[in-house]
Amino acid sequence: MSVRQRGTEPAPRKQSDTEENAEPRSVAVAVEGRSGLSQTLSSTANLANLLPTGTLLAFQILTPVFTNNGVCDSVTRPLSLGLLVLLGLSCFVACMTDTVKASNGEVYHGLATLKGLWLFDSPTEASSLPDLRKYKLRFIDCVHALLSVLVFSAVALRDRNVLSCFYPTPQHQTQEVLDIVPLGIGLICSLLFLVFPSTRHGIGFPVTPGK
Repeated sequence: MSVRQRGTEPAPRKQSDTEENAEPRSVAVAVEGRSGLSQTLSSTANLANLLPTGTLLAFQILTPVFTNNGVCDSVTRPLSLGLLVLLGLSCFVACMTDTVKASNGEVYHGLATLKGLWLFDSPTEASSLPDLRKYKLRFIDCVHALLSVLVFSAVALRDRNVLSCFYPTPQHQTQEVLDIVPLGIGLICSLLFLVFPSTRHGIGFPVTPGK
């Protein structure tokens, strides 16, 4: 009786080639999706190198506090907007600053004006400084300042707390704009920074060799 039952048991069905290839393809698509997302987030994070470190640090520390971790009300929303405006203004002003090194090795910081570099702390011996007139404000400085503000806007729009504060339940079209526009702004500004690099070493920017 047991022999007959074993003989009538159906043989295991062999997987077709389509089923065998379906699983590896789905895994490959999932891996490609995750790698594309990680590359996007990595490129967005690299935008921080174009911003003053002090402004970026203040943004990372104060944003969760001002936005109440993304849960804004009628009080915290205007405060958060004011914070973003002040940080964007600091990015603009930081691009107008520069650093000079005196002959005695001391470093001085100043603000670029139409007549030259206005130092925050003037040295006792003015003869030890280079000619400050060659550090005067130029048109390219205004372009860099505007690009820096746009980069800060792109970084802010990719922040979870900022999005939850100003767009708690965005519509489908709004979500598409929030996903695409910051990345587009970051890419265009990064290319412009590469084509028109800044020769200034502003206050708060990362120290680069040769500057």
